[in-house]
Amino acid sequence: MQKRHNFDSSHIMYRAEELMRHASNRYRITVQVANRAKRRRYEEFDNIDDPMMKPSIRAIIEMSDEISQDDIISD
Repeated sequence: MQKRHNFDSSHIMYRAEELMRHASNRYRITVQVANRAKRRRYEEFDNIDDPMMKPSIRAIIEMSDEISQDDIISD
């Protein structure tokens, strides 16, 4: 049986590309996304809003929403 996702993968790719485009260092933004996903995974282990959305995808969405804040992406 195939799992149904309630998000569009092309939209996630667009958000990830937007993050990469605004970042001065691709490696650093990748590590920041991974760290946020890891942190969110352990913080919300018991209280999962959407079990179908993986922590890395949630981190990409959150960080692309916060793209206007310089402290997340700047060096």
